[in-house]
Amino acid sequence: MTTPEQYVQEKAAASGSSFYYAFLFLPPPRRAAITAFYAFCREVDDVVDEVHDPGVAATKLAWWRKEVATSFNGQATHPVMKALMPHVADFDIRGEHLLAVIEGCQMDLDQSRYLDYPGLARYCHLVAGVVGEVASGIFGRSEAVTIEYAHKLGLAMQLTNIIRDVGDDARRGRIYLPVSELQQFDVKAQEILNRGYSDRFTALMRFQAERAHRCYDEALALLPEADRRAQKPGLMMANIYRTLLREIEAANFQVLHQRISLTPLRKLWIALRTNWRGR
Repeated sequence: MTTPEQYVQEKAAASGSSFYYAFLFLPPPRRAAITAFYAFCREVDDVVDEVHDPGVAATKLAWWRKEVATSFNGQATHPVMKALMPHVADFDIRGEHLLAVIEGCQMDLDQSRYLDYPGLARYCHLVAGVVGEVASGIFGRSEAVTIEYAHKLGLAMQLTNIIRDVGDDARRGRIYLPVSELQQFDVKAQEILNRGYSDRFTALMRFQAERAHRCYDEALALLPEADRRAQKPGLMMANIYRTLLREIEAANFQVLHQRISLTPLRKLWIALRTNWRGR
């Protein structure tokens, strides 16, 4: 019989995510909390990515909303929630945080285009900014401005994901690049769906990458010295993601036909180096 703790550990490890490497450096109670929270995020995200019938996906997300409510009333049924609930009081994880993540996944069901950057930023806030806030609480923070740092870092990492996944998302019929910016660079949605490269597409992607880099810089400038040590796992993730962004730039944004990624060994090396250097 798999325990809830084993379940979330396997869910986190199986994802192969950069987050997993950052968790390795945490003390056990914090590692248990972030692993359970990350497994929750994966569960609801998988609903959208793996369930092909939108009606079934919407029903599953509705089930998760109920599960969050019943869990905070002391009646968790899913192993992820059973693993997470013992940690919510210690690390100020609230039902509204989990519901925001679900709402972000609901947006994936409800729309496949974003008209402008503010609309995209709202989506990023739900699926990444809120995740950053919860993670920063688990890592340990003493200053309120650290929450702002975490939101901004979540945004930077989500923008990096969007750049990396342009091709994968297009195959699912989704384009996260704002319509107004496609028009600004004269790139037609159909070109992206058809995996068509051009100088216009490269210029559009360079514009996206520059914005992501600005977000990383703004996030790091917000992190107070007092919380820098505690927030080291977040800095590990930032360094892994930013290295990935630079790889994509070096490959001239060849993201329509492939998914550019870092090897597990390289991610681990970046995490170790961040741990030694503290930044």
